[in-house]
Amino acid sequence: MAEGLSRREWLASAAVAVQPVAGWIESIEQTQFWSNLDGRGVTWFHPRICRLASGQLLMTVQTISGSDVYGHVHWSVSDDGGRGWSKPDPIPGMGRRSVDGGLEEGYCDTVPEFHPPTGTVIAMAHNVYYKDNRLARPSEQRWPVYTVRGPHGRWSAVRRLEWSHPEATAMYTSGCSQRVTLPTGDILVPISMGPAGRMDRGVCTLMCSFDGVKLAPRRHGNILRFSAGRGLLEPSLAALDGVFYMTIRAENGQGFVTRSKDGLEWETMRAWAWDDGGAIEMSTTQQRWLVHSDGLWLVYTRKDASNTSVMRWRAPLFMARVDEKRMCLVRASERIAIPLEGDGINDGKGVEHLGNFHTNPVSRAESMISVGTMITARGYAGTVRLARVRWARPNRLI
Repeated sequence: MAEGLSRREWLASAAVAVQPVAGWIESIEQTQFWSNLDGRGVTWFHPRICRLASGQLLMTVQTISGSDVYGHVHWSVSDDGGRGWSKPDPIPGMGRRSVDGGLEEGYCDTVPEFHPPTGTVIAMAHNVYYKDNRLARPSEQRWPVYTVRGPHGRWSAVRRLEWSHPEATAMYTSGCSQRVTLPTGDILVPISMGPAGRMDRGVCTLMCSFDGVKLAPRRHGNILRFSAGRGLLEPSLAALDGVFYMTIRAENGQGFVTRSKDGLEWETMRAWAWDDGGAIEMSTTQQRWLVHSDGLWLVYTRKDASNTSVMRWRAPLFMARVDEKRMCLVRASERIAIPLEGDGINDGKGVEHLGNFHTNPVSRAESMISVGTMITARGYAGTVRLARVRWARPNRLI
């Protein structure tokens, strides 16, 4: 019997045939911009988009020049649904600064999300350290930070998300993660954290109040743990029909999923699998939710015959419908969201890697998947790619 389900629920879900739902996607259009595939300019990375109340789109983005070596966090806007974007401008305070020990502290993995009750955008990232322009101190003295863009367009000073817990004495972070804003205005923030002296991390969620200026954690939920490698990383949240879902990156060749009635207390997690019981092989990479009023979708990377030589199988990007009752993916619904560019069998190093991506609904008819690609063999050349997913049925949640 599947974990987290009562016997009655399991029997009911097993008895009902899941209908193929690929037809819910009308089309997927591929676009790209800010291309640096020749390696002569700058490569923009971590493009993440949120939709404002006006319908305008806001993106945060930063440059990449080495392995986890990022520049100043910038922002850009689009007034035409993501067809054209303004020149990226730096967000004040989101660059590097000198700290003790000859280190520089910067920020990365920024995710902007609109907060309807206050009309603000919260851009949450985490701090990172460099020495001689190389990553330093990767797993200690790291925490979430955020800056707030007010209703009049000004960015606030950068603040640390203050949280004290014995399981987070070395680090805690919400980098790259999708959050959930509740009708009350409170925000559920997923956290990956680790204590001093322990390599593997756990995950939990923080219930935070927000007054338009400051995020304040009020309580946290149960902590989930997994001991392989660095443990559980980059959790992301979604909410649909009164149920909360969390998908989690791991380092054992799988990704994990769990759910909750209140967004704090989570069921025993399980590995992502197909609805026919087949395993889905992932390699320490992210997954992201696409929430639609007709159902929940997941965007992810996985092992495939086309990407056998691609690092961590980080291309193409797939998407599939989630069977919410059985907590699995519907194999018949799977589509390629962003295709693999290059030869993933004989020349994996020449393929554009798609491992750091984000998803967001931008209208009732369309959702967007954004990714900054990189080709390490070309000195971190890359481009920004968008997949525009058009739905056959309008999304009533927008």
